[in-house]
Amino acid sequence: MAALFFYGTLRDRALLDIVLGPSGAQVRAGVLPDYRVSWAKEQIFPYIEALPGASAEGLLLSGLTDNDIARLDFYEGGFGYDLRDVQVEGGGRGAARIYFPRPGLWQAGAPFVLADWQETYGPLSRIAAREAMSYFGRFTTQEMAGRMPMIRARAAARLLAQGVPHAIRSDTQASAVEVITEESPHAGFFVTKALTLRHPKFDGHLSAPLRREVFVATDAAIVLPYDPVRDRVLLIEQFRMGPFGRGDPYPWMLEPVAGRVDPGETPEQTAHRECSEEAGLTLTALEPIASYYCSPGGVTEYFHTYLGLADLPDDLPRLGGLATEAEDIRLHLMPFERAYALIETGEADNGPLILALMWLARERDRLRAAA
Repeated sequence: MAALFFYGTLRDRALLDIVLGPSGAQVRAGVLPDYRVSWAKEQIFPYIEALPGASAEGLLLSGLTDNDIARLDFYEGGFGYDLRDVQVEGGGRGAARIYFPRPGLWQAGAPFVLADWQETYGPLSRIAAREAMSYFGRFTTQEMAGRMPMIRARAAARLLAQGVPHAIRSDTQASAVEVITEESPHAGFFVTKALTLRHPKFDGHLSAPLRREVFVATDAAIVLPYDPVRDRVLLIEQFRMGPFGRGDPYPWMLEPVAGRVDPGETPEQTAHRECSEEAGLTLTALEPIASYYCSPGGVTEYFHTYLGLADLPDDLPRLGGLATEAEDIRLHLMPFERAYALIETGEADNGPLILALMWLARERDRLRAAA
């Protein structure tokens, strides 16, 4: 079987070990002449293209088993890459195979430097690879391609989970929890995990084995746009599965602007991006409100909530959202007092909106005085 040549992220040995699993493959350095490796534009992985006179450094893997190839196909297929034959140099020129991007899928960006990727995206990619490879044999490569954006977003959320001060609550760390078994009964856009575990109790003993389930989501940035000059806020309205699944007869909700924190973004960057995408707004500043778990009893989702200062004139569009994400959004401009009254009437019935409006009520005089 021909050797495989890797020019990008799988040159990282820790990532390669996760993808391959236990393997007796032999690894040596190699060079692919007349090709250039760049970042895939607006992505966190590399792109390769033919360029006479250039050269791409990489790793040559030989002695691969059918299972090794299947695991590599499964992982690389999740990014839209397929195997092709090439001639590489490494202890002499010889035939090898390489994963190339499918035509038209990505565009070349800046030159790719492995050390830069390892520092910036290595930890995220290794976490994502562990989840991705746990589905080997469960999903096809095509199914994995559709799941990879959310897998990477969940990995980004794990990296953001740095903990908060614990002056009052227990300083017992998560490593003290004994996980006996772990499985994923459902793995779609969202993931559920079922765990059997034991955790330290306040009396100093370990609990009996407990079976617990958790809904694994991502971090989200939430923004209430506010114009302190006009003293008005912007709310968005859209159909929501939570109310619909509960049986609410009116499953359209008034909310702040919100969106998933994508890999490589800070929550602040997400806040600005989502206001642009959902409402066509350019924020002048962000005021942090709070960061918190939305339902810590069984959901990993974590909210980073802000007030976004913005110009909110009368002629703002009334519809927003991205068609590529099937977003159907209606925009509502209203005076602060009218928006705040929604808490009393009950029409504001989601936590982020209620919290943001109450925070704004406390800080409104300061913000208006500074405008």
